[in-house]
Amino acid sequence: MLDYNRITDRLKNCQTMIHPHKTSVAGRLVRVVGLTLEAVGVKAPVGSQCLVETSQGDLIAEVVGFEQEKTYLMPEESLQGVLPGARVVPLSTKAKLPFSMELLGRVIDGVGKPIDGKGPIKNLDTYQYSGKPINPLSRRAITEPLDVGVRSINSFLTVGTGQRMGLFAGSGVGKSVLLGMMTKGTTADVIVVGLIGERGREVKEFIEEILGEEGRKRAVVVAAPADNSPLMRLKGCETAVQISEYFRDQGLNVLLLIDSITRYAQAQREIALAVGEPPATKGYPPSVFSKLPQLVERAGNGGEGQGSITAFFTVLTEGDDLQDPIADASRAILDGHIVLSRDLADSGHYPAVDIEASISRVMPMVTGPEHQQLAQQLKQVYSLYQQNKDLISIGAYSKGSDPRIDQSITLLPVINFFLQQKISEVIPYEQSLSQLQEIISAAQAHAQQGQ
Repeated sequence: MLDYNRITDRLKNCQTMIHPHKTSVAGRLVRVVGLTLEAVGVKAPVGSQCLVETSQGDLIAEVVGFEQEKTYLMPEESLQGVLPGARVVPLSTKAKLPFSMELLGRVIDGVGKPIDGKGPIKNLDTYQYSGKPINPLSRRAITEPLDVGVRSINSFLTVGTGQRMGLFAGSGVGKSVLLGMMTKGTTADVIVVGLIGERGREVKEFIEEILGEEGRKRAVVVAAPADNSPLMRLKGCETAVQISEYFRDQGLNVLLLIDSITRYAQAQREIALAVGEPPATKGYPPSVFSKLPQLVERAGNGGEGQGSITAFFTVLTEGDDLQDPIADASRAILDGHIVLSRDLADSGHYPAVDIEASISRVMPMVTGPEHQQLAQQLKQVYSLYQQNKDLISIGAYSKGSDPRIDQSITLLPVINFFLQQKISEVIPYEQSLSQLQEIISAAQAHAQQGQ
């Protein structure tokens, strides 16, 4: 028998108000397949929640599909203790996130429950989340740059307030560290971090070592580690976006960091395959490629009187392959991409930003002609060296054969120093531009001496 009083008390502690539906008839479980529960006699819409009876308490599961009389549910937690023929009761309302300014400095799980041991988070009863996408004609244009405190990005890949950027890299190349550097150096009002599908050890390290006490004061961390259920990982990403939308609606500028959108896609793939959706591109069902733009498009500038959401979505490239289905789909719907190079990381070059393979599509709209010209000139010098790197390395190039290559050889150490930055170092936007100007001036002086 389900103990509704105990369930209600437990859910109140996590800022959730849900009750069994008064007019519904409880169904029962008939089958457990992998991570999916199959029930009969339950009439509930897709996306609603149900209580499932287990031998170790009661479990919350979400309706993810149906077939004739069968209803498919995905649990938020482990299936351990689920009983054959267990009762399944639809809930009248969904769990509500604790929308309030008290979210700042807190760590929550994928459905909004605090996991930092600091007690419950008070709701702001006057705020009702709608979840409706903003009319594209109502969005403000991207006209202002956002300082992220990272010199290579500020200079060569300038980010606009309200832009959606992708951070593409393989495993162990420094994505999480670069996100942490941005949280320390950004001028955004609020930072929302979604750690989705990452190792549990990395969650604590990111919060304590990378984010730090100062960074936590204006940040909200949503953690759904790899050992969470696919539903919790999926919800964790969506929760981080919803919280960002709340702060945007309060007129604040938000920096949203999702690590990673690949884990979000993999969680949706697990759910879709479990309910029988056929795989399409390299094992990914069509629903995955439908959900990605729905998530990404929720970030960006709001309408008049609202703030903005500048988003960085990390994309884990399998085998450093930028043509991976998720990487390819993400690159097409984002406003630019930053590629982290394993070769640079292996050589100790951090952050390992490959300025040749990266681009910011809104940089021309948020920077002046002089800034764009400086960045283009230095990129050309760097690219020229990379094109002739093999000849230079084996000694096949003779000094004096091409003044431009001579210049690139001389300036490469300076450029590499410019592109590198310590984890604890914050370099503001204006300082990045002034240092970029110094390098260009040195390059011009060197060219004149060669003449």
